[in-house]
Amino acid sequence: MDPIKGKSSWVTIGAFDGVHLGHQKILSELTEGNNERANAVTFFPHPGVFLNQISEPYYLSTPAEQKQLLQAFGVDEVLIFEFDQTFSRLSPRDFIQKVAERMVISGLLIGYDFRMGADRAGDHFKLKELGKEFGFNVSIVEPVLYKNKPISSSRIRDALKKGLLQQANEMLGYPFSIAGEVVHGDGRGRHIGLPTANIQTWPMKILPNAGVYAALVDVDNVEYRSVVSIGYRPTFYKNTASKTIEVHILDFSREIYGKNLRVHFLERLRAEEKYDSVEKLMEQIKCDIINADEIFSHAKKSPRLFT
Repeated sequence: MDPIKGKSSWVTIGAFDGVHLGHQKILSELTEGNNERANAVTFFPHPGVFLNQISEPYYLSTPAEQKQLLQAFGVDEVLIFEFDQTFSRLSPRDFIQKVAERMVISGLLIGYDFRMGADRAGDHFKLKELGKEFGFNVSIVEPVLYKNKPISSSRIRDALKKGLLQQANEMLGYPFSIAGEVVHGDGRGRHIGLPTANIQTWPMKILPNAGVYAALVDVDNVEYRSVVSIGYRPTFYKNTASKTIEVHILDFSREIYGKNLRVHFLERLRAEEKYDSVEKLMEQIKCDIINADEIFSHAKKSPRLFT
């Protein structure tokens, strides 16, 4: 990779999964009143995914989403290192040397709990030592609290797994979203008079807990109201392990197979349930739409964080 050219930089380093309110505080301090470039250094795969050999959905943001979010909050350049066995064994000094080869660091802003390098030896004290050697200042940014505890990506993941969408959104500072291509499903929704767009997403991106959600959906840069079902369709199938994402866009009849949609989750309407008949399911869906309309009437416009 070619070195990042330009002025000397204020730099922040971290995993930045989801770019939540805690990350946003760091980015705000990185960019506000700073006449130099604001750069972010991150990793892929996530160190936790690599070191713990995680194979199930984990990420709050895809690599592309993470870069878009960092830039939306003011970062000029995003430097992504491949996190592999060799990288995981770098000493803190070797790690900083690698960053310094790519950009001139005049200041380093890091979160209160940041550690890096082999055995997580690069704590605040070590980084300040390295700052004297390499010629940069180190600033520590205090956490943003939610319900009296520091916001973290792991707390947001846990909230999504438990169906606590409101808590996840409040910690993120924006509605959690997913994006993917509209693919062919089994056609059952259209057959029962409820056409849905089946979305195929990045397999490592975490999904909200199974249930029905009020959401806003971007189609060709236009936002539409929708009701989204995530789960296993127990009314129609038994013991399926395949989780689906079905988006029913309200007052919409266009053919959109092959298009990429982004779904912004506003509120969880209910848990996924099994119904005795299609008629009872349709009655419930009509109630879901009425409840979703009430949410839409009070919803704020989604921030345009993704392109």
